Amino acid sequence: MPCVLAVDDEPPALRELAHLLGGDERVDRVLTAADGAAALRVLEQEDVDIVFLDIRMPGLSGLDLARVLARFRQPPAVVFVTAYDDHAVDAFDLRAVDYVMKPYRPERLAAALDRALHQVEGPEEAGRTDDETIPVELGGVTRFVARRDIVYVTAQGDYARLHTAEGSHLLRVPLATLEQRWADAGFVRIHRSHLVALQHVQEIRVEGGRYTVVVGGEQLSVSRRHTRDLRDLLVNRAGG
Repeated sequence: MPCVLAVDDEPPALRELAHLLGGDERVDRVLTAADGAAALRVLEQEDVDIVFLDIRMPGLSGLDLARVLARFRQPPAVVFVTAYDDHAVDAFDLRAVDYVMKPYRPERLAAALDRALHQVEGPEEAGRTDDETIPVELGGVTRFVARRDIVYVTAQGDYARLHTAEGSHLLRVPLATLEQRWADAGFVRIHRSHLVALQHVQEIRVEGGRYTVVVGGEQLSVSRRHTRDLRDLLVNRAGG
């Protein structure tokens, strides 16, 4: 069973977080730290599997601490907890498992712990397409989109637009970054402007030697550069 470290500079919030985590039967021990420096001291002395980390703290911020943790030989899973939603994209860039808003809802915290446990206890599970959630901003509100629901992604300058069955969301991350990060989850570049989820590809059409794919009811062009790679991937997927 995992050891969890809760880090928050506000004592009432830290007590509540530790209480909720300690009440989960999947957790062995809950350690606490009142700031980033204290958290590092705990991490030097204890084998911590998961860190629930406040973002806005004096001195070493939660984002700064997460960058330090990323350099560990075996970094713990990181879940950010915060009262502010303006760091969701930073959390995504730092590969945080989840991003939980205060005040805490027990079921939301339990879901974040579940995602962290998948990463800690089963790497093969952590790589599943339904494990990652992506924070997106809409009208000043941060929402979370499950990666398994993303049908395709289009480039929009230095941003990427995520398309789902319900609509689209703009993410402040370049398409090339998503291509690299989501390759193992079945996302394939078919054009300099398009990244598609293979599981959602409905048809492949060929006209005059040019390929297109139908995904989410939309017909997207496949560039000549990416045609062979796409064909090989789909053949291998069908054969597997």
